[in-house]
Amino acid sequence: MKKLVLGLLAATAMSVSAFAQDIKPALLFDLGGKFDKSFNEASFGGAEMFKKETGIEYVEFEISNDAQREQALLRFAEEGRNPIVMAGFSWAASLEKVAKEFPDTKFAIIDMVVDLPNVRSVVYKEQEGSYLVGILAGMAAKSKKVGFVGGMDIPLIRKFACGYVGGAKAAGATDVIQNYTGDTPAAWNDPTKGGEITNSQIGQGADVVYAAAGGTGIGVLQAAADAGKLGVGVDSNQNYLHPGKVLTSMLKRVDVAVYNAFMDAKNGKFTGGFNVLGLAEDGVGYAVDDNNKALLTPEMLAAVEKAKADIIAGTVTVHDYMSDNACPY
Repeated sequence: MKKLVLGLLAATAMSVSAFAQDIKPALLFDLGGKFDKSFNEASFGGAEMFKKETGIEYVEFEISNDAQREQALLRFAEEGRNPIVMAGFSWAASLEKVAKEFPDTKFAIIDMVVDLPNVRSVVYKEQEGSYLVGILAGMAAKSKKVGFVGGMDIPLIRKFACGYVGGAKAAGATDVIQNYTGDTPAAWNDPTKGGEITNSQIGQGADVVYAAAGGTGIGVLQAAADAGKLGVGVDSNQNYLHPGKVLTSMLKRVDVAVYNAFMDAKNGKFTGGFNVLGLAEDGVGYAVDDNNKALLTPEMLAAVEKAKADIIAGTVTVHDYMSDNACPY
């Protein structure tokens, strides 16, 4: 009897061990690096949250150029990593190829749609979160002029810009000055240029400048703070970078996408397909903490909360630039 019990215990241990071995998560960052204090760092936060809760380790890789994408993705797939999550739309071409070669591996990509059965595509309603920070910027700007600094000039970033323009103008802004830092991936990691553009916008009268530019945004927030103006962060909560000088941050919960992909795979609930996260799904939002709460008046908070409720209820629709590559505001 004792041998039977021991045998059953050993079998159970082996099955649990085998199950745990099936979950070998991997995370691939986009250009700009893991500690960009923005998009990539948010994805890292989701992976760390999963590891802390489950004790399951994951592997990661930071690319330094686009040529490394397919090689890195292929290496993880060949090693049996599963699921494999990629932060950023630029992984799409490599994923399209590798996911077909490894149909039993689960993949997730953030900010792009890859229509394959073993791929989860996660996209966000960035326009909704940007509309909210636009309201706060429009109300905070004494000049009624605000700025927007985008990273790479692509439709995705113009989606941020368009929502911001809509919110700022709804709050009384008369002018939204817009610039982009480039048309290559280098635009995501050029804080010096971000600072120069911000100074130019401030020179044109902007009191508040919103950055949607990855690591470049660090320079935007620095320049705004140095000039005695207000910045608006993006993706992660960046309020802490310049306490009292960052009006708010548009939260894009990339951490949730990574955490959910890892956890769903662990629990046997991972599904492919198309996931859209907006205000209603708590996928986007705006940040309030001890670093910025003194900057937000009761009137500002009431206005932004009303807009949030109206968007969730469907009584206010924020235009999606990606739907027609145009901005009506």
